[in-house]
Amino acid sequence: MSVQPLTYESVLELIRENSREISRAVKEQGAEFDRRMEEQRAEYAREKKERDAEYDRMRKELNRKIGDLGNRIGDIIEHMLGERIIEKFQALGYNVTHPVVRNCSFSSAKLGIYGEFDLTLVDSDIIILIEVKTTLETSDVRKHLRKIEEYRNHIATDGFVQPHVRHLLPNTRFIGAVAGAVVTDEAKDFALENGLYVIVQSGEAVEIVQTPEGFKAKEW
Repeated sequence: MSVQPLTYESVLELIRENSREISRAVKEQGAEFDRRMEEQRAEYAREKKERDAEYDRMRKELNRKIGDLGNRIGDIIEHMLGERIIEKFQALGYNVTHPVVRNCSFSSAKLGIYGEFDLTLVDSDIIILIEVKTTLETSDVRKHLRKIEEYRNHIATDGFVQPHVRHLLPNTRFIGAVAGAVVTDEAKDFALENGLYVIVQSGEAVEIVQTPEGFKAKEW
């Protein structure tokens, strides 16, 4: 069998064929690499979705537990304050008597408002409206001030309708107080500047914060 001599053209053809083989191999390897990368991306996306769903579930469960704990702590603080706060206001000259009204709500269809006070003390001609928080912050004080203003407008429009205040006269005055197991300095200062009493609870003691010189409780 005779061997064909190599020619320039045959060498070029061999080179071209080799290049085509290399190109096919690279293309196949590239396609395989892309396929594996796509599988990995899909697997990562699936795992991430599962992790995100589990994180969201855990976050919601934690928020629910924190909320439940905060509500329970708030209820405990309200109970402790309700047991002891009457005598503290009596010492300031307010003729408040039992019972302390908890969770007193009000609403006015005419004004389009609704609100609730955690604790309410009633004098013969004055009502003390108290907001209780586990941690009292400045924003809570602002909301309480706004709520008292709304309640005052509600009474001016609709009169006293709740059983525990129905006997009061239209010229009854309102004052406010805020309380918390933890009270930030900013919240305390802001409340006092706006004529609100500040109540703190520590251990078994319930105290009304010493008011600064010249303090005058705001009346609505």
